[in-house]
Amino acid sequence: MSSKTSPQPPITHDLGIYECEIHLKFNLLEEGEAMTDRDQLLELLLDAFLCGADEYLEPIHIEAKASPISELAASPQMRRQLIRLRNSRGLGAGI
Repeated sequence: MSSKTSPQPPITHDLGIYECEIHLKFNLLEEGEAMTDRDQLLELLLDAFLCGADEYLEPIHIEAKASPISELAASPQMRRQLIRLRNSRGLGAGI
């Protein structure tokens, strides 16, 4: 047996832009007033869902899809961020 270890290949990060779609349907026991503030409604629902099923939340239907899209189909802001990530020192060094 040899005490030498073979060098590890650098980690590559294959970055891309994805279109994501989430459909959640669940019953939630909550005060009606909390459901009328549209600015906080999505945050409240996602927080409740992330906490998991319990006596206050009953999942009914969950579906999630992610599919890659062309970089040209993305917004200029997303393309710039992708370029920044690809050029970042951490990714380039294989960290």
